[in-house]
Amino acid sequence: MRANAPQLATRVGSIAGSPVREILRLTARPEVISFAGGLPAPELFDAEGIAAAFRQVLEEEPQRALQYSTTEGDPALRAAAASRLTARGLPTEADELLVTTGSQQALTLVTSALVDPGDVVLVEEPCYLAALQCFGLAGARIVSVPGDDEGLDPAALEAAVERERPKLLYAVPTFQNPTGRTLSAARRRAVAEVAARRGLWVIEDDPYGELRFAGEPVPWVSAFAAEAGAADRTALISSYSKIMAPGLRLGWLRAPAGLLRACTVAKQAADLHTPTVTQLAAARYLADNDLDAHLDRVRGAYRDRRDALLAGLGDALPIGSSWNQPQGGMFVWAKLPAGWDTTEALREVVTHDVAYVPGAPFYAADPDPTTLRLSFVTHTPDEIADGLERLAKALR
Repeated sequence: MRANAPQLATRVGSIAGSPVREILRLTARPEVISFAGGLPAPELFDAEGIAAAFRQVLEEEPQRALQYSTTEGDPALRAAAASRLTARGLPTEADELLVTTGSQQALTLVTSALVDPGDVVLVEEPCYLAALQCFGLAGARIVSVPGDDEGLDPAALEAAVERERPKLLYAVPTFQNPTGRTLSAARRRAVAEVAARRGLWVIEDDPYGELRFAGEPVPWVSAFAAEAGAADRTALISSYSKIMAPGLRLGWLRAPAGLLRACTVAKQAADLHTPTVTQLAAARYLADNDLDAHLDRVRGAYRDRRDALLAGLGDALPIGSSWNQPQGGMFVWAKLPAGWDTTEALREVVTHDVAYVPGAPFYAADPDPTTLRLSFVTHTPDEIADGLERLAKALR
């Protein structure tokens, strides 16, 4: 008699797959105009410059490029990332950084290093979906902190810390996914002060910060943490996915020495190191090309696409809907009138060859069924106008 196979781990069975990834699979047909994915515009990639960097690395130092590397990451790439951070107002040394296989791995490593099963993790309401999955797989109890158009409410954060005794707060303060909101400077300072006063870890995720095309930059929470005396409990995560190309799968973690060391050990267990050839090519690209000039072109295109989306939402969404006007990033957050369910409505919407992401999956608890996320960066203004016409017909 053949015995049954052992069951999967409980934590795996309790975590659902990403609805966003499922929607992307369903809308992969070329005729679909999708506002669903957080996908950078592929026609704006500097494919020629990146290809040249790979060619140079493979021609000039193939043995190094194709060999194992250190877990911490290529020194030149770490130095380049540290230099950009310092130039943007956060003094950073290369040895304060760990190169990761995308910023999602950085979040996974931090979670592995800090979170035990049963620990409380605070998140924004709503929250980046993959972060909810990451914390759920770690066995954390996830508690949402409410907010408004300026991001999470510091008073609500203080109350949650008092009530829940959490291990950490995870936040995307700039052009948040899914809402596109930006946490104000005053609130960032307040978050840093809560961390200093309460001994709370703050994990700041910043994949979109360099995609600002309106308004003035706001200092990182990490910068305020240094002033508040919380630098020893603040980590910053970012990525080259939105500013170079997501297929490179390159990110980094800036953290205090103890946490950085723990994450390095966790990375050794996960994948030994991020691919050597990709790191060397990225470092070469940054040395030989003007990334800021490239980003100026990207930001200009994204601004035009955001404006096209905002211009057409009034006609596309039901009367009584509302939405925000982000100053950068990739997303607009919208809310339909009471009684609408954007998850149910999507069934009809996709038959019109257009798509969005319902807001419900981004909530740790008590989702708002009337909300939805719209990404404006993947399509041209003309395609966006066409997509909004399709959306209007579907929602009617």
